Amino acid sequence: MLYLYIKALHIIFIVTWFAGLFYVVRLFIYFVEANDRPVTEKSVLQSQYNVMISRLWSIITVPSMVLTVVLGSYLMIVSSYYHQTWMLVKLGLVIFLLTYHFLCGLIKKQLSKGVVKYTSSQMRAWNEVATLLLFSIIFMVELKDSLNMLAGVLGLLVLAVLLMLGIRFYKKYRERR
Repeated sequence: MLYLYIKALHIIFIVTWFAGLFYVVRLFIYFVEANDRPVTEKSVLQSQYNVMISRLWSIITVPSMVLTVVLGSYLMIVSSYYHQTWMLVKLGLVIFLLTYHFLCGLIKKQLSKGVVKYTSSQMRAWNEVATLLLFSIIFMVELKDSLNMLAGVLGLLVLAVLLMLGIRFYKKYRERR
């Protein structure tokens, strides 16, 4: 019974972690776009975005990441899944997700110092990395060994292309307005 409670908490913290990652990158986009505003407006907006980013990061995103990893590690050890191929692939994807998380932390630090290295289009594309990781991890967990790895990789590539086309379409749509 404890296992099921831990699993439920693990899933809840996965959801809050991804919510934090999705929203923090959205705030990065707004911060970057504020860079093109008049000086006074830019200062007010970026100051507010920094407060929002900092609170989201420290109150939701980082604690959710830590709890996801701790609870997931417990579940993996208790269930003895750590030797199965699907779990090893999932762990590889989780390492990519952790890398993404820490790179978002680096971007957060840069923006808090007023350093803008990316365009809003690049940040929009960056936001889709989390989407691809979410899809990959969920499909890996649910389909386990029945997942045809080649079909899965091709499906993710198609999804990535569709996401990139969607970003371009949205950018053109926004420019026309």
